[in-house]
Amino acid sequence: MAAQRRRHFTLIRDFSLADLITLANGFAGTGSILATLQYMDTRDRRILWLAFALPPLAMVLDFLDGRVARWRHRASPLGRELDSLADLISFGVAPAVLAFAVGLRGAWDAVVLVYFVSCGLSRLARYNVTAEELADESGKVKYFEGTPIPTSVILVAFLALLTWYDAIGVNLPLGRIRILGGAFHPLVLVFAVSGSAMISKTLRIPKW
Repeated sequence: MAAQRRRHFTLIRDFSLADLITLANGFAGTGSILATLQYMDTRDRRILWLAFALPPLAMVLDFLDGRVARWRHRASPLGRELDSLADLISFGVAPAVLAFAVGLRGAWDAVVLVYFVSCGLSRLARYNVTAEELADESGKVKYFEGTPIPTSVILVAFLALLTWYDAIGVNLPLGRIRILGGAFHPLVLVFAVSGSAMISKTLRIPKW
């Protein structure tokens, strides 16, 4: 019986400090999504600002977890997978949900936002598979193929700027058009460009 009790929560006890920081990244992204949904229900701009603030916090945590893992020499396959899952939430799903909340809700907008998240997912999966091939003798990856998914924080900042100037909802720049019966906001193309850059094999971004 005592042996069984010792097995409880063994996965959590095996997490390193870097893994816990990575989990905090995922918590921040999830918090942003929930805050965005709350904003859509209440229209309270204070909650929307909280949703905008959490992805940058997640980016700071994403930066720290790798540094802590190297400092403590505790990098692991588990940590790498956790990092990708947390990044998908914080820098893929959360920005797309924010975009939807501020007015990119047309049928074609949704297609582009799904494409953006799918690009982020594909980019993370490809990195996990190719990281060892791209690493040097020390095990460090010198560059990213395609833009890293945390660069989507730039999109979050852009949406926050639009919100500051009350250029959301019906006031979104570039307006709205109809294509085959579905609404399309040309502004959503910034997400298409960002997603396409993430899955590019020709873009090489140095990794610090």
